[in-house]
Amino acid sequence: MIAKPKAKTKTTAVEAKSRTKPAIKEKSRVPENVRVVNKISPPNASSTGEERKGKGLRIPQYAYMKAPGIAHDFQVGDTVEVYCDHEKNKERVRGWIHGIVVQVDNKMVAVQFRSNVFLTDGWMVPDRILWYPLNSEHIRAVAKKSVKREKTIPDY
Repeated sequence: MIAKPKAKTKTTAVEAKSRTKPAIKEKSRVPENVRVVNKISPPNASSTGEERKGKGLRIPQYAYMKAPGIAHDFQVGDTVEVYCDHEKNKERVRGWIHGIVVQVDNKMVAVQFRSNVFLTDGWMVPDRILWYPLNSEHIRAVAKKSVKREKTIPDY
């Protein structure tokens, strides 16, 4: 077998300098005075070192500015009147219109209408449902119509 001579590899000047140059030492840092504003404690750690006991039942909290009164007691299916922009005789008017309450939560009431209704900026509401706060002056309950039946006197 004939041995082949090894090829010399050329080293660049940068590589040569990096081999011979000693490593740069980092500057030692001088400790600075640090002011701790809010110390973060590890999770679930108490100051006495005892483990925290299990949580009890949580009661849901409802934040009311003022407790709702009887005047704002809406139920699903109630008929109400709402002051809003709506369509009447193919014209857009602003006034009171009858609607039906479709959803009630602790702060808002949703009312659905049979005719087109509009937002204050002019857009028509596609599902015809508007949301109002319970204490809004633009929504009022409609008294149910009492059906008066005339009593007839039977002829015997």
